[in-house]
Amino acid sequence: MLNVKQVSKIYEGKIAYRALTDINLTIEEGEFVGIMGPSGSGKTTLLNMIATIDEPTTGEILINGKNAHQLKKEELAKFRRRELGFVFQEFNLLHTLTVEENIVLPLTLDGKSVKEMKQKVGEVAERLGITPILKKRTYEISGGQAQRAAVARAMIHTPKLLLADEPTGNLDSKASKDVMGMLEQINQRDKATMMLVTHDPQAASYCNRVVFIRDGKFYSEIHRGDNRQAFFQKIIDTLSLLGGDANDFSSVRV
Repeated sequence: MLNVKQVSKIYEGKIAYRALTDINLTIEEGEFVGIMGPSGSGKTTLLNMIATIDEPTTGEILINGKNAHQLKKEELAKFRRRELGFVFQEFNLLHTLTVEENIVLPLTLDGKSVKEMKQKVGEVAERLGITPILKKRTYEISGGQAQRAAVARAMIHTPKLLLADEPTGNLDSKASKDVMGMLEQINQRDKATMMLVTHDPQAASYCNRVVFIRDGKFYSEIHRGDNRQAFFQKIIDTLSLLGGDANDFSSVRV
């Protein structure tokens, strides 16, 4: 599904900065993979390159066998809109629109009919438990509801790959658990392929496996198995070996 091959990223400037070095990563269809590492480890750079926001200096990134970085501008915009879903820490909802209008935005850009949009938004809102807030503006809802709306918008066009960047970063522990439980449910029920970049060990414990990077290089990976509590502890142990400042990782919440 996702194949990152020998990818490196160097930012040119007065002093060239190497953000990533020879990263290899494969995510199979239906997998839910977390990426963790201290601040400056390169995890957001990796996410941005997979999201086609940034380009690798060397190596290639294939999504469903396709190298999106070789597409022309219009084709790339279409690819991003149809194949990828995005969930961000800041929710990125438009305050001038209702929750419903925010959710259907990807379908509006694709010129779908009003009937189809109504049907899809109804289905996704019901599944995510946000039907009562569809007519509200974003400033009338809580952070947890806003992130649910953002997930609904990311999922409404059934993307091949959902990319989440610190989706629990602005949420309290209850809302964080709700959102991660919901992402896990979408992953299991729809077999949606997901990649999560996070500082939060609790959020990462919902993934099937977690890949750790440090100083732009692959460090290690661990797999979940059946026991999420034991997996959570393994994540904590790996982070303690990984080093980094204490504030690089959000406070432990189980």
